[in-house]
Amino acid sequence: MEGLLNFLTGLAVVLIAMVLFSVRRSHIRVEYSVSWLGAALTLLVVSRLHPVLVRLAALMGIGQPPLALLTLVGCLFLLVLFRLSVIISKLKDSNIAMAQRLAIVEYHLRSLHEENQTHG
Repeated sequence: MEGLLNFLTGLAVVLIAMVLFSVRRSHIRVEYSVSWLGAALTLLVVSRLHPVLVRLAALMGIGQPPLALLTLVGCLFLLVLFRLSVIISKLKDSNIAMAQRLAIVEYHLRSLHEENQTHG
């Protein structure tokens, strides 16, 4: 059990470092990094505090604390991925609306240009 907890602690530290490095390099926006940092910090805290892990396993009705931790980690990352999917969907809708507005503007410009050529 201790080996798994040490591995998950290392994973949490690596994830925190990657997120902070990505924010610093502007590869990820700060508002999107918050959910990743929250999940990684939760993983770090729960993997280091054995009594919290045992209590969590008891609350979840799982006999093995490491299994409860892995279940929690899976749920946290599913929530993060769902949040990012919602953000991506909103961005896609915004891009479609912007492309449609641009097409309308181009149509009006082309109409004005053709009208100026026929009068000029």
